[in-house]
Amino acid sequence: MFLEQKTFETVIDSTPLVSIDLVVLNENNEALLGQRLNRPAEGFWFVPGGRILKSESLANAFKRLTLNELGIELELSIAELLGPYDHFYDDCVFNDKIKTHYVAIAYVLKLTKQQLDALPLNEQHAAYKWLSFDELLKSPAVHKHTKWYFEALIE
Repeated sequence: MFLEQKTFETVIDSTPLVSIDLVVLNENNEALLGQRLNRPAEGFWFVPGGRILKSESLANAFKRLTLNELGIELELSIAELLGPYDHFYDDCVFNDKIKTHYVAIAYVLKLTKQQLDALPLNEQHAAYKWLSFDELLKSPAVHKHTKWYFEALIE
């Protein structure tokens, strides 16, 4: 269920949002990142993912998000839980007057590049690319919240 903009602004201003982040690794242990088109984190390279909707189970949200973000519907059971993370932003999808707080539930997915040969470019991502852990951790274009996932994976 999507909310009307004014209602959603009130929600963002009043409560944390809950999301799923997809930490996708290929057969070469490279990470899939998308270049964000929207606030928050606009312009940064970020892992795919998105909000869990009201009355949507975690399993159904995972299926919807993998289809929308990766172009293939996947089951939650094939993913490994990395953990919950707090993401705080000084803006929101609509403006820079409202701050955003996400509780992002990160899952690791191990897929081949061939499985992801039709990544969808849409209202969320201008482009996708595969990066090594070292490349993404050194890049100022990769958002710090994305870097946290890979720092945890190498610990």
